[in-house]
Amino acid sequence: MASDVDGAPLVGRADLVKAVRSALLGAVAQGHTAAVFLSGESGVGKSRLLREVGAGLRDAGALVLTGACLDIGDASPLHPLLQALRRFDAELTASHARTASAVRGLLGMFAEETAGSDSAGALLERVSRGLHLIAEGRPLVLVLDDLQWVDRSTRQLLLYLLAGLGDLQVSVLAAVRAESLQGAHPLRRVLTELRRLRTVQVIDLAPLDRAATDQLAAAVVGRPLTPDAADLVWQRSGGNPFVVEELARDLRDGRDGLSDNVREIFLSRVDALPQHAHSVVHAVAAGVEPVEHWLLAKVVRLPEDELIEAVRAAVAHRLLVGADDGYRLRHRLVAEVLEHELLPAERAALHRRYAEALTAAPDELHQARLAHHWRLAGEPARALPAAVAAAEEAERLHGYAEAHRHWSAALQLADAPAAGAAVDRVTLLERAAEAAHHCGEHARALALLEELAASDADRPACALHIRRARYLAAAGRSALAEAEYQRALDNPDCTPGERATAAAHLAELLLHLGRYADAGRRAREALELSAAVEGSTSEVVLASAALGFSEAYLEDPDSGLAAVRRALETAERAGRPEDVACAYLHLAELLTGPLNILEEGVVVARRGAERVAELGLGRTYETRLLAIATNGLFRVGQWAEAEKVVAAALRHRPSGADAVELLLARCRLSVGYGDIEAADRDLDAVATVLAGGGARHVIPLLTLRAGLAMWQGRHDLARQAVQRGLTESRSDDVTILAALVWHGLRAEAEAHASRTVDVDPTAVRRLREAAERVARKSASAPPAVRNVVDAFLALCAAEVSRLDGSDPELWARSVAEWDRRNHPYPAAYSRLRQAEALLARRSRSATAGKLLRAAYQVAQGLGAVPLTSEIRTLAGRARVSLEERDTASGASAAASCDGDELAVLTAREREVLSAVAEGLTNKEIGQRLFISERTIGVHVSHIFDKLHVRTRVQASAIFLRNRPA
Repeated sequence: MASDVDGAPLVGRADLVKAVRSALLGAVAQGHTAAVFLSGESGVGKSRLLREVGAGLRDAGALVLTGACLDIGDASPLHPLLQALRRFDAELTASHARTASAVRGLLGMFAEETAGSDSAGALLERVSRGLHLIAEGRPLVLVLDDLQWVDRSTRQLLLYLLAGLGDLQVSVLAAVRAESLQGAHPLRRVLTELRRLRTVQVIDLAPLDRAATDQLAAAVVGRPLTPDAADLVWQRSGGNPFVVEELARDLRDGRDGLSDNVREIFLSRVDALPQHAHSVVHAVAAGVEPVEHWLLAKVVRLPEDELIEAVRAAVAHRLLVGADDGYRLRHRLVAEVLEHELLPAERAALHRRYAEALTAAPDELHQARLAHHWRLAGEPARALPAAVAAAEEAERLHGYAEAHRHWSAALQLADAPAAGAAVDRVTLLERAAEAAHHCGEHARALALLEELAASDADRPACALHIRRARYLAAAGRSALAEAEYQRALDNPDCTPGERATAAAHLAELLLHLGRYADAGRRAREALELSAAVEGSTSEVVLASAALGFSEAYLEDPDSGLAAVRRALETAERAGRPEDVACAYLHLAELLTGPLNILEEGVVVARRGAERVAELGLGRTYETRLLAIATNGLFRVGQWAEAEKVVAAALRHRPSGADAVELLLARCRLSVGYGDIEAADRDLDAVATVLAGGGARHVIPLLTLRAGLAMWQGRHDLARQAVQRGLTESRSDDVTILAALVWHGLRAEAEAHASRTVDVDPTAVRRLREAAERVARKSASAPPAVRNVVDAFLALCAAEVSRLDGSDPELWARSVAEWDRRNHPYPAAYSRLRQAEALLARRSRSATAGKLLRAAYQVAQGLGAVPLTSEIRTLAGRARVSLEERDTASGASAAASCDGDELAVLTAREREVLSAVAEGLTNKEIGQRLFISERTIGVHVSHIFDKLHVRTRVQASAIFLRNRPA
């Protein structure tokens, strides 16, 4: 079965293609035979594999004869061989006269053959001799498609040739449609006989996995699919390549529903089933998978023996899959197809049987399925209590996404006229909004909350303010959230418990905004209020964590860190998921940020991410914790690992404040790599979410915007971004302000050096004043905070010197500061500038060369393309070699001795090179590794430089030569 998407690549089968080629040609001894039979369902890609392998064997020097069997029984003996010979004869040219004569002689023999004129054995011997003449000493490969329709004579020929009875080195590659080999099909006996031969393999071709499915769909559509579209294609296709291509083409062309082609294919397969098997497939299609055997028996109402036989037939036809937990459709698409084949009354009856069977099941929790089946049976009054029970059950297990889905279903059921008043709608709105908040559906949570406020005018205002503030903060609308918390605290009707809650959450919000002193004051207020309120553990955890962070940044790092650790311990004992997540978040932020204990901070962030995922907060807090881990890995120079972490987090598709943290983390990588398009896209997305956001996110956003503009040579845009950032004064975080000031001074220095934009003296003066303010503020900060700020101030002083003759001593100080803190990227940048200053003074050129080589090595290892390019430009102007010959030759010799030429590559570069060696394009590699095509191009460029090659073929050869056996 072939799709009409001719340009679709063969994906997910590279290893299989190599293995089959080797089995048929490489591993076959002279004079011996071999065979590979590919078995699989319709559309799984058997015919495509035959073409791919056949082409490779032909290129390797084999004579490949290709034919296909027809569904006409034994009416056409040896039809696939005859077809193959006729095709081959048509391809022969005048220069192949001898071969053409042999082919036509064999065809003539078939034409003269009359029934009963010779024994079957003699016929097979004559065919074998004829093929021997045609092969002319070359390996012969017969490629046969649709072998399930093979005629009797061809079956005999296969047995004869593969048993080695003919004087011929022959291999057979054939495709068999698995669902057709039912009952006493004659080919089953033939394959059983052939399996006994050591050189015969029968391979069951499985569907594509998720990654290959996404890659194929993206190739057909012409771009990566959105996560929702990719999920839908995967769920509907089950990895069947033909179905994937059809669904992807419908997406590409904007068509809704199923194509007639796909619908007819699946209907014909269902129609071919025996009657009882037909009923079983319809029943499973209407069920919630997996459908247990006992439940299926209640629904189809067949005797046990007949039921088992029906299920066996459905499994054999590749429509059902059986497992210990029950039965599933091999393709969920079958359910879509069959839904339209039943009358509404028939569908409702099936769902009623399911619901009745589940209701009668003793000691079983089937609330979610009960709600589903009662709803589709047209019984909203019976579905509603089940939906509520399913939502409560999901919440107990921390399954907030599932709980949100069930609460939403309950709301819809409650609106049905026949539902009655079994559940209060206000309660449903309240529970649905909270579940939406926990699972990261922030806009939905706010919408439900507003509906709740409109539905319940008597609800206390204070509780509504607090809840609205929490949802706004999670959505990234921090200014509105702060105002709501303040309204709650100002409301005279608030209880002490509500005041403690509002103060604790406000302290947490202020911490995220970088207003550490304000956060500390609110945290103390919350702790005082909580002392008089019984059962306020959650408020104590939030306030203690915020206070500890504030103290660590502003006063005593050791005491503050200990307080945050105690808050985490308290949260774990209490067991409330959001408190545990919040405590992990503050601890990881404190370690990777102000305290600069990066390695431990990354470990805590990743451990916390695993923990909160267990608690059902994967889309929210896990995403934030992984963003913190990404930032820590970026700072210590583990950019490839940071890429993997951010890609894993993005699979949650976060929104609101959770998305801001992650997009900023990814943007740092993109700016470092020089992926301008990706960085610009992420910055625009963050700016959209951050409407009304605080300085702690706005300043990094503008800093990244300035850095990106500088790599583009747009120093005027960099200046504008920095000047706007200087207006954000409501933050105690002097570290992010110091980074912003450095970018501003660097932009002015770059403008001076490039002479494309005039230096703005007013901007320089404001930046120097800002640097002095940062220095004064950091003077009273704890040593851990002051150390990082001092490193940025060293950069600022050195950038100022570039405006009137760069001072190499200032740059040397910056190098030392960043080396001491194990931040390789700013250290490499400082070495570049120190070398530039030395060369400008025409002094110590040997030292400058060493500095450039050290900076180049770091930039190459990181994959920092813009920095690498600038180092190369300066080295080229100064005629400095970036590779020390003695060192390079020594390293090369060592690599040769160790047998590993890939030692110079980073882990990420090895991953990329492995994909290059598979023959994947940059776009395909990017889809596999979840990074942009442009970033893959950067990695490939670095690989070429490090391996001293100029083509992908040369790089692939080195990889294949050095990969582990």
